[in-house]
Amino acid sequence: MGEKKKAKAVIVGGSTAGVSCAHALISAGWDVVVLEKSSQPPRGSPTGAGLALDRQAINIIESWLPQPQLLQQTTLPLTIDQNQTADGEKEASRILTRDEDFNFRAAHWADLHGLLYNALPAEVFLWGHLYLSFRTSGDKTSVTVEAKALQTEEIIEINGDLLVAADGCLSQIRKTFLPDLKLRYSGYCAWRGVLDFSGNEDSETIRSIQRVYPDLGKCLYFDLRTGSHAVLYELLSKRLNWIWYVHQPEPEQKGNSVTMKVSSDMVENMYREAEKIWGS
Repeated sequence: MGEKKKAKAVIVGGSTAGVSCAHALISAGWDVVVLEKSSQPPRGSPTGAGLALDRQAINIIESWLPQPQLLQQTTLPLTIDQNQTADGEKEASRILTRDEDFNFRAAHWADLHGLLYNALPAEVFLWGHLYLSFRTSGDKTSVTVEAKALQTEEIIEINGDLLVAADGCLSQIRKTFLPDLKLRYSGYCAWRGVLDFSGNEDSETIRSIQRVYPDLGKCLYFDLRTGSHAVLYELLSKRLNWIWYVHQPEPEQKGNSVTMKVSSDMVENMYREAEKIWGS
């Protein structure tokens, strides 16, 4: 008897979720194809935020890597989780909770994506391919995915046994099953960024941050204030990941995007609000 043919999965989306699904399915013995509309992988991209990986995620990711130690080398240990608050503008922060057995690791999105992507066979990916639609067979045992090669405009079809929707919170595949589902405003917006302070470790700004957050480099800080809260922790290579959540009425947006382009006035207003809330 011949060898049993491998089942095949078609994954739509080549971001962290997509490449993670590819690893999981390949580990389970599947053949995999990943469709991604971007023309190429984001090699060395400075974009993206920080991610905190718990012990289970660390173990799973290490099992996918031919050199598991690479995850340790591209992340920083977060051994402490501290929640703190200050009720008044001039009041010093007080600790609400402090867990010194946190056992997480801090990764930058681009670093983690590169690590996962480089551990997969290059032929798994179809870059520059836009998902269009899918149809299932009459007996529901297989699926055919239609996609367009953006460079040539060629329409291709890929047959598989499983379709994985890893195409984000605005998933077109999910809309097929849940056409009436709409995103719900959570009650807050977030400003976020990654501050690269390499070469500026002795600046007054960095020294001031380290005075307020003395365990940076090993601690994930949650700083709670009235109407807002912030998250701050250090990433590898002298970078600070920060997110500031502002509770406010839902902003007016065009389309369905969960992000919006900001004006210079909005940025200036953000600076003023930050000075009032966090300037102490």
